[in-house]
Amino acid sequence: MKKLMLSVAALAMLAACGQSTEQTQAPAIQLYAMDCGHTAFTDTDMFADDGSFAGQARELIVPCYLIRHPSGDLIWDTGLPEAIADMPNGFTAPGFPARMSVPVKFTAQLAQLNLTPADVEYVSFSHMHSDHTGNGNLFAQSTWIADVDERTRMFDAEHRADPTDFNNYSQLENAQTRLIEGDADYDVFGDGSVTIIQAPGHTPGHTVLLVRLPNAGPVLLTGDMWHLAESRERRTVPRFNTDRAQTLASMDKVERVASETGARVIRQHVPEDFTSLPTFPAALN
Repeated sequence: MKKLMLSVAALAMLAACGQSTEQTQAPAIQLYAMDCGHTAFTDTDMFADDGSFAGQARELIVPCYLIRHPSGDLIWDTGLPEAIADMPNGFTAPGFPARMSVPVKFTAQLAQLNLTPADVEYVSFSHMHSDHTGNGNLFAQSTWIADVDERTRMFDAEHRADPTDFNNYSQLENAQTRLIEGDADYDVFGDGSVTIIQAPGHTPGHTVLLVRLPNAGPVLLTGDMWHLAESRERRTVPRFNTDRAQTLASMDKVERVASETGARVIRQHVPEDFTSLPTFPAALN
């Protein structure tokens, strides 16, 4: 009986050790989708150079994404400037056919996870536009992962002279930076779980992000590859893209990635794609 009791005790200790080990393991990769703004357009003509959206009103979502990985946190796109949250009627730029609003500050959302911008190891943007870099300066202490062509454009003389976008990210000029050069994909954590894929055309260094989650599988965050729900099927090219041919080639490339990986495609500004993800502070994993 004494031997049996010792054996049972030993098994209990092993089970307890196993439970403790499991509890202290690094967390699985998680994807958080945060509401970082809304843009209520009175006319979406700018989103198709063939005129097919002329006169159509639409409300778009402006998301930010947090990817939590055992090797660090990555912020992908930082949304509209959170200062807009303090404007009761939102903000409308002169000549721009949309009212912008921010329901909850970006920093307040991070605080729900007990995070501050200073806690985030990495920041990267799909591209330079202000609805993607609006809170860029919050992450001047993070390591910025940037496409070299996009970074060059962000700090050229033209954009330095225009405070609309530049003042949102200007402090990143002196941040610790990892440059993505050439056409190859960039493996953020070195294990294939989070990959930045170059997809230029909307801007010179526009990129998309492929996240491979342990349970949900691969998810493709597509930046401004497609703005409206119909844009993907129609292959519409916005009037303000830097290169039409590059845009169409990048659409083909992103579709290939989606097909080869079986990824869930998130058209970032499309409300139904955003709301299909877990509501913050819940995560997809």
